[in-house]
Amino acid sequence: MRTKTTIIALIATSAVLLPFAGCYRSEDRGRGWQLDTPPGRSDSTAARFSSAGTQEPTAVESAIALSDKYAKLSEETSALRQQKQNLDTENQRLKDELQSCRSRLGQTQKDLSEANDLLVEMRVELNNWKNDVLGYRDEMRDAEKAQLEALLKLLKLMGGEVNQPGNIQTHVPKE
Repeated sequence: MRTKTTIIALIATSAVLLPFAGCYRSEDRGRGWQLDTPPGRSDSTAARFSSAGTQEPTAVESAIALSDKYAKLSEETSALRQQKQNLDTENQRLKDELQSCRSRLGQTQKDLSEANDLLVEMRVELNNWKNDVLGYRDEMRDAEKAQLEALLKLLKLMGGEVNQPGNIQTHVPKE
């Protein structure tokens, strides 16, 4: 929208300035138009138009070219502003996401350290349990041996025969 109004403003300015930038010579001012050119003089109008291809562009052409450049640069600026705004929005979204991830990471690290502590504690308790079980194994063997001896005495009292009363062997697997 701005580029259209800028172009219109430049064209209007060029139209207003065009009469003041007219091409006339001061010596031709009061004489009016002459149809015949004197023999010793060259036609200045013909010379002007014949050399027009080598001259610089007119003010209107320059204004149009500049307005085109301005329009392109305005569009490019607008596009870059939009791109910057999009990047700022994306950057803010990523910052928020990073903050969220950092808080989750902190919570996860806390949970992990608690789980590790619990694991270490459970391992210590397991080792203690193993030691207790292995320590009580001999006591359990002795208790089983006493139980077998008591059963043997009960058998004798009930009248059972024992082939070798002094040689009681218990079958306990050794590790």
